Amino acid sequence: MATANVKRVKQSDLELKERVVGIQRVAKVTKGGRTFSFSAIVVVGDGNGIVGYGLGKAGEVIDAISKGIEDAKKNLIKVPIINGTVPHEQYGKYGGGYVFLKPASHGTGVIAGGAMRAVLESAGVHDVLAKSKGSSNPHNVVKATIDALVSMRDAWTVAEHRGVKLGKVFNG
Repeated sequence: MATANVKRVKQSDLELKERVVGIQRVAKVTKGGRTFSFSAIVVVGDGNGIVGYGLGKAGEVIDAISKGIEDAKKNLIKVPIINGTVPHEQYGKYGGGYVFLKPASHGTGVIAGGAMRAVLESAGVHDVLAKSKGSSNPHNVVKATIDALVSMRDAWTVAEHRGVKLGKVFNG
């Protein structure tokens, strides 16, 4: 993740909606046979630019999901959304997962695969064109999508960072 412009958010009084992206059943082979447990990757967001993801592991599915939700609430970030879409094109990468996000005009909808769609809709993006390349593992795709969203900057942030007026950002 790009640490320069990560805007962490406290979970205090946000109305967060959670979405389960994937549930995995894992087996540990012991002398007495196989012991099964579950891992769940969960995305939470307020639909207004705040999103986070978490991983929960437990012996029961419900416990794994609730642990994932708690973990996701600890990792909330603020992402820039302008007119319901992303501010600019952006690549994201995590492990073998690569994603590409591109702004779309109003009415396009969220054109994205399963794990990416959960992250983008939770963040509150309504119009975006997205492509997932490489690994289709939901863990890598979710983390790559978060990486792309964290790397995005709106014009106001760029102007503030450069120490110039907003008009100068567009006119060079």
